[in-house]
Amino acid sequence: MLNYDTEAAAYDTTRGGVPRAEAAAAAVLGLVPSPARTLLDIGCGTGLVTERMALARPGLGVFGTDVSYGMARVARQRIGAVALADARRLPLPDAAVDAAAAIWLLHLLREEGDVRAVVSEAARVLRPGGVFVTTVDKDAAHDVGSDIDEAFAPYLHADPSDPADRIVRYAVEAGLDVVGEAHFRGHGQGRSPLSAAHNVREGYYASRLHLPGEAAERLATVLTALPDPDRPRADPRYRLLALRARA
Repeated sequence: MLNYDTEAAAYDTTRGGVPRAEAAAAAVLGLVPSPARTLLDIGCGTGLVTERMALARPGLGVFGTDVSYGMARVARQRIGAVALADARRLPLPDAAVDAAAAIWLLHLLREEGDVRAVVSEAARVLRPGGVFVTTVDKDAAHDVGSDIDEAFAPYLHADPSDPADRIVRYAVEAGLDVVGEAHFRGHGQGRSPLSAAHNVREGYYASRLHLPGEAAERLATVLTALPDPDRPRADPRYRLLALRARA
């Protein structure tokens, strides 16, 4: 698993930067009702998406939380209102916000009960009628039918953390109902074989791939031997669900 404290400085430039953040922000806001006045970005990372949401809807008070000090420090420089906090235990009272978002977060949570706890916390801090927007099936979005995906196939985790049906089940348990969904493009996230090989060696795919022992090096060797190793394959297309708190 990556060390997000040390990754923070380079995170945006290696993850599609502003174009990807703007696409994510627009998709999230498309699912947040216009009367909403407050939005909590859970696991906000560097705050690039958070900032884009705030800029796109000036009447919406946007603030964030992240468990990584390095990420929260960068985010605070962008949006100011950022708390260092575990997404499973948010530092907010019940029914505190009109909307919440968790973008590219749930797929990272591999410990038993963590995803259910985050969904439950999002439900707890929402006011009745408030909406929680989250990415689901995140790692699957990167499967674009490429030769890289074929190389990855033998190493995929059999049980991802954020399949849509599981997230919906947790949401219903917590008093949330599905009210919409959206998709957006992961600009700049189309991998080349060489970039994929580098990321495999650096441990970037821990949430998606099981690579014990020498498996990472074996996979990286296969990737570097693919045709057109510098050519990026297609960008992923991410899926969002909107879940509304019952009145």
